[in-house]
Amino acid sequence: MSDEPYNPLDKLNLGNSVASALLDARPAPLEDTDGIIGAGVYAIYYTGDFELYAPIAQANRAGQFRQPIYVGKAIPKGGRKGGIGTDAGTGTALRSRLRQHAASVDQADNLSLSDFLYKCLVVDDIWIPLGENMLIENFRPVWNMVIDGFGNKDPGNRRATQYKSSWHVLHPGRSFAYKLADGPTTSSEVQERLVDYFSGKIKPSGPVDDGSDE
Repeated sequence: MSDEPYNPLDKLNLGNSVASALLDARPAPLEDTDGIIGAGVYAIYYTGDFELYAPIAQANRAGQFRQPIYVGKAIPKGGRKGGIGTDAGTGTALRSRLRQHAASVDQADNLSLSDFLYKCLVVDDIWIPLGENMLIENFRPVWNMVIDGFGNKDPGNRRATQYKSSWHVLHPGRSFAYKLADGPTTSSEVQERLVDYFSGKIKPSGPVDDGSDE
């Protein structure tokens, strides 16, 4: 038992409070995001038969939902400028972000949108990044920690040094990825990285950069 008195306003306790509330939410199909209003945090779950994701799918079947494949946040309009807004409960930030993810999955040649579900939680603006960070730290989701690029948006005109992310290498098909050049990372290398991660051979020290500004 800790000798320190419990502080409900400690950063870790606040983060865990947000994470716990999200995990208590009811899962819904990723293809069904109608009716979501507001900004906040979300977790995406996979239940399909893509062989490399078998440990994740097994953890999420039979209504368990124990291991998200990706965790993210949706900040209300204007939140990226550093201000504290009052509109986390309004707008379409969460719905828009989840629909972007649904489109990415749906366009992938080797994934099925029907195999994905999500949980989301509308959160006051100031706690959104804290809740996302706590969820990533607790679950270390594969698409946050090992495979970069799921959260990427269409970059517009390709820069000379811009290549396909490891997510697009492993899951080809997303429309804008066709204009990106092939980089040094191969599908075999991404697959090997996944196998090593699930076997415990590699432990990423922090989330990969998915290029998301959300």
